[in-house]
Amino acid sequence: MSLAASELILNPDGSIYHLNMQPEQLADTVILVGDPERVSKISCYFDRIDTEIHKREFVIHTGELGGKRITVMSTGMGTDNIDIVINELDALVNIDLKTRTLKKELRSLKLLRIGTSGSLREDIPVGSLLMSRYSIGLEGLLGFYERPISEDENLLAKKAQALLAELDFGIRPEAVSCGTALLEQFRPAGFLEGITLTATGFYAPQNRELRAKNRMPALLSKFRALEFDGYKATNLEMETAGIYGLATALGHQALSLNAILANREAGIFHDQPKKLVKELIEKSLELI
Repeated sequence: MSLAASELILNPDGSIYHLNMQPEQLADTVILVGDPERVSKISCYFDRIDTEIHKREFVIHTGELGGKRITVMSTGMGTDNIDIVINELDALVNIDLKTRTLKKELRSLKLLRIGTSGSLREDIPVGSLLMSRYSIGLEGLLGFYERPISEDENLLAKKAQALLAELDFGIRPEAVSCGTALLEQFRPAGFLEGITLTATGFYAPQNRELRAKNRMPALLSKFRALEFDGYKATNLEMETAGIYGLATALGHQALSLNAILANREAGIFHDQPKKLVKELIEKSLELI
């Protein structure tokens, strides 16, 4: 069955609507970053850049590094943007855009998030580099999608639900895991590993309070008590659960790598954030 024009939206040149990409411009390995300015900070390591696209918050470079073809692209902040990005990346490789029909042979992408995050625990200091073994979505996106759920994911979600039961939290938390093949690929770098919370915003949803009152001040302290499968709740950001959940739903591998810039329990922020992000980029590219 052909997908309707209102569902699979294309630009006049046949490119996918938001990303403005053609299928041949996408590599099998995709690095996702939030900040559009971070794209060039990664692609500057490429041996060459073949494609450059800039539309809205989406900056995309595809090139080659050490004989391997790589796409690096900005997503902007939040899982609302992740919803657009992962669905459109999948459409580029698994839907024939000319006939608007699903391809018989599906292609699996490697999706690597290189981002920043704040740690929940005093024993994970600023300056740490961390991989998200699991993620818990506190923002509601994954409730809209059917996806396979493992027993571990189901058990972790129930633990998160129990922690939130006393807080009158209006969204059901969803637990998702990373792509295990990518996890093993990046373990030689010696990153810390843990459970990442994905929030719907930066201030009250992450227990920050400036002038608008935060109605759930106990949120972070609740999650500091969370342990599962030998992992602790370690950090908080705004994209990982959406990436993991949609990757699982669509048959892709995903892994989130985090530069820890803030320590929420100690109340401190890294004094050289650009240097730490550069370190994360270089370590990641060594193993990609």
